[in-house]
Amino acid sequence: MKRPSWDEYFMEITHLVAKRSTCLRRQVGAVVVKDKNILATGYNGAPSGVAHCLDVGCLREKMQIPSGERHELCRGLHAEQNAIIQAAKHGTNIEGSTLYCTTMPCIICSKMVINAGIRRIVYEEGYPDKLAEEMITESGVKVEKFQTHPAKAGEAP
Repeated sequence: MKRPSWDEYFMEITHLVAKRSTCLRRQVGAVVVKDKNILATGYNGAPSGVAHCLDVGCLREKMQIPSGERHELCRGLHAEQNAIIQAAKHGTNIEGSTLYCTTMPCIICSKMVINAGIRRIVYEEGYPDKLAEEMITESGVKVEKFQTHPAKAGEAP
């Protein structure tokens, strides 16, 4: 039995966190880590005390809004936003941390990541947001696509 790497360990935790999501379109989990310690977690869903999309339906589906567009027309917060907000609410400094996320952050989350001082993003799935990719690259935040089964020497990735 192979012991998981730190990236494997924290990415596996993002999948557990994502199971708490109340979004009808996509379950996303985020974990903020520094010095191998989990500082905050977040999943996508409506704010505390507000009806969940699971209960009232998806506004974006009703309006036929494609993924990656019109982020403001949604009852929910993204997983990355909730993780950053959780850290702020509890007075946890996340500067210099790594964000593990099941999905690459959108432009709104990317701007929050940059200003929160997060230095590295490890994500699993892409997200259709070219501006987010450009701004993250420009900011110097290190971005790594997580490979569940890394290619062996001589194999194509």
